[in-house]
Amino acid sequence: MRWKGTLLSLIAPLLAAAPLVHAQELIDRIVARVENDVILLSEVRALSRYQQLVDGKAESDEQILDRLIDQWIVRNEADTARFPHPSDVDVAHGVERLQASFASPEEYETGRKQAGLSNVDIRNMVASQLYLSNYLDSRFRPSVQVDAKEVEDFYQNAVVPRAKARNQAPPALDASRDYIQEALVQRGINEQADRWLKESRARLHVEKLLSEGAK
Repeated sequence: MRWKGTLLSLIAPLLAAAPLVHAQELIDRIVARVENDVILLSEVRALSRYQQLVDGKAESDEQILDRLIDQWIVRNEADTARFPHPSDVDVAHGVERLQASFASPEEYETGRKQAGLSNVDIRNMVASQLYLSNYLDSRFRPSVQVDAKEVEDFYQNAVVPRAKARNQAPPALDASRDYIQEALVQRGINEQADRWLKESRARLHVEKLLSEGAK
């Protein structure tokens, strides 16, 4: 599952001087209220920059706001359950995997700078993404069941046709079994998480204010 974004730090405290307060309001504002909490425009912008780095493009502000609301739901439950945060080692490995997805270290650095992200920004985003995805995995994986027939069907209906479309010999089923099993488990986790998030949203007070700033 692609969890492509994260919640970053809140805006700095408003300063006493009126001109500075006005400048801060121009830079940041509340774009949603979820229960007694808020989501800020700066968080939308931060996730947009991260998506630009990872995917080469970003979703619309409305789509990103929906992702941040979903992240709020997951984080709130994970925090309530006192779910453990990823270790520094796990976060470092996550950053390394992100860097390895680029053709070269130079390409990664260019993309990072173009997105306007610091190394600290990226580390914080990866840490948050891991926290959320690890919680969803622990919550839903035990209830996902994948049998041998599902694995074989996926192999015949997805793996083999894809290999043939590339004029390649398909890998052996036995060699692909573990990979297919995990892919199907992840799909099941995503499906259950999507249903849970929709149900959770229906129980929450969510007020979107993103469009108000455009008026």
